Amino acid sequence: MIRIENVSKDLGEFKLNDATLQIDEGEYFIILGPTGAGKTILIETIAGIYRPDHGKIFLNGADITDTLPKNRQISMVYQDYMLFPHLTVAGNIGFGLRQKKIAKSEITVKTDEIAELLGVSHLLSRYPGTLSGGEKQRIAIARAVVTEPKVLLLDEPLSALDSRTTERLQEELARIHEITGTTTIHVTHSFGEAFALGDRIAVMCGGRIIQVGTPDDVFRRPNSEFIADFVGVENLFRGKSVVHDDIALVRADGISMVSSSLKSGDVSISIRPEDILVSKKETETSARNSFYGEITEVKNMGTIVRVVVDVGVPFVVALTKQSYEDMELLCGVHVWIVFKASAVHLF
Repeated sequence: MIRIENVSKDLGEFKLNDATLQIDEGEYFIILGPTGAGKTILIETIAGIYRPDHGKIFLNGADITDTLPKNRQISMVYQDYMLFPHLTVAGNIGFGLRQKKIAKSEITVKTDEIAELLGVSHLLSRYPGTLSGGEKQRIAIARAVVTEPKVLLLDEPLSALDSRTTERLQEELARIHEITGTTTIHVTHSFGEAFALGDRIAVMCGGRIIQVGTPDDVFRRPNSEFIADFVGVENLFRGKSVVHDDIALVRADGISMVSSSLKSGDVSISIRPEDILVSKKETETSARNSFYGEITEVKNMGTIVRVVVDVGVPFVVALTKQSYEDMELLCGVHVWIVFKASAVHLF
């Protein structure tokens, strides 16, 4: 559907470096990365706002590298809405249709349909200055979708909204995508949005695409220390691995672990905090890794509690607050931590 081949663009402070990516038709694709990673430049180049210094962009097999933005059949929504203050909601939604010289009667029908889909029919006669942030973003999305684009680009569309409004709009975006099937590319720095919406994600850093995969693949099987750190793998070690009989024996910082990742030699090791179980008693389990240690730190994060257990090296364990309280865990308490070989990712 969308194919980006070796695209580079240097804007000084921000740049793309040899970006190659393929996004399938109907896919909801997330581009994730820290501020300055090149996420917005990438989608603005797809939209035609910038012409690549090198490389090509294809849409349905056709080279659109030099195609004018208005002729690409690509719509874009920015985080700051960019609504026309002098137009009503209906006027804003129908703007793109008027630019395409669609008949007034058809514009009215299409505007009413998309307003109904997004639950903003009651706002059609209002002006943007009277709307909340969530309402403005719904109008911006409606204006982009009503033209029936082949590709919908969303540049951090939820970043300026409160948490409850963000949750509601995530649900709206998922529903719109399910109904329309429009290929969607969504830029964000939010892991929550990536998991809630993404079929696949690409993580960017320094203008480069570092890893592409399903959210679960990237979060549980990072391919570099940057990715592991970025996605919140707090248990990150360096060690040596030897493969024996379809299992890897890994030694790191004086402790030995078993991994189902079959990689030999010097390795990085990542274990997600939520993949580690904790118990005050040694229990019978099929998990291959078990260590005894002392709780040295407790981090209360609201609904989640992160517990640091020193077993010779510190491991961070994620627990629900209810589990933490039920087990009566405190600093100084000795516990067992257990995790499966499949939880030990090597790269």
